[in-house]
Amino acid sequence: MFSCRSLKLVCAALCLSSSFAVSAAGITHQPVGKIAEQEVRHISTYFPGRMAGSPAELMMADYVNQRFQSMGYQSDLRDFKTRYVYTSSEGKKDWHNVNATSVIAVKPGSTDKQILIVAHLDTYTPMSDSDVNHNLGGLTLQGVDDNASGVGVMLELAERLRSVKTKATIRFLALSAEELGSKGAENYLSRMSKSDKDNTLLVINLDSLITGDKLYFHSGVNTPKAIAEKTRDRALKLAKRFGISAAINNGHGEHSPKGTGCCSDHMTFDVANIPVLAVEASNWSLGKKDGYQQTSKNTHFPEGTTWHQPQYDNLQYLDKHLPGRIKSRTRDSVRILLPLVEEVAK
Repeated sequence: MFSCRSLKLVCAALCLSSSFAVSAAGITHQPVGKIAEQEVRHISTYFPGRMAGSPAELMMADYVNQRFQSMGYQSDLRDFKTRYVYTSSEGKKDWHNVNATSVIAVKPGSTDKQILIVAHLDTYTPMSDSDVNHNLGGLTLQGVDDNASGVGVMLELAERLRSVKTKATIRFLALSAEELGSKGAENYLSRMSKSDKDNTLLVINLDSLITGDKLYFHSGVNTPKAIAEKTRDRALKLAKRFGISAAINNGHGEHSPKGTGCCSDHMTFDVANIPVLAVEASNWSLGKKDGYQQTSKNTHFPEGTTWHQPQYDNLQYLDKHLPGRIKSRTRDSVRILLPLVEEVAK
């Protein structure tokens, strides 16, 4: 049960969300990337600590649902139950139950084919006393990079695609519980019929688009070569045309073959043999060359990452130490992905 204070916070946030949604709807005359940047800043400011199952996540999900509805999409909340293991400092392990909330919005096409555009809306949930002691996740994590950026880009794509006629249906999935092990993606996949899976042309996953030195485009291990050429390789060609720094994993890491990526919701769909295109910002040439180091280690980013760290993954810090990055990276992501989605969906 929410406390009275929590309910007041919910109501206040929903009022703010509603007003923002109304003002942002229908303004596709804005410069490319502007809507995404506004969304990133709004989400990070008003919904910090949006851990799966938390009041902040519920407010976030309701906001995203309202945004889709304001654009004219059929959009609904999808609740599901999941759990994770919490480890104490003494090594005791306990199950923690979670009621998580995803958002599903649909743009109908003229055929049974579909494209799924995915971004997780939750921030990191501390899963041990060690996480808490190291200030990982928690109520103050704005999650600008991970993953307000992915949701922001998704919402701008939705805004710009809403009036575009496509043969393929486009489904926008703002999924919960990625930080608990892609539980939201697993839940969605479990509800897909064989026909749904067979008719899915592509899953585009958007995750952590700001901190990393450059954009990366990954196919799945099981994505057919012909589809990888039309999606991953096409994205790289579009990036080159626009003068945007983008790359693929060159295959130096132990677990990710060349051209593939790791460790986000796309992997759930890849295992099910559904074609994927994973989009992230990182630097696969650093550290262990496994994509887990986003940028060079320095005084501003001691570990070369901002993931799950409230003191780094926030608007004030990123604006100060990566000036202009939020604006440029949201713009670049939309510039590449918008024509790509239109090509695949036509």
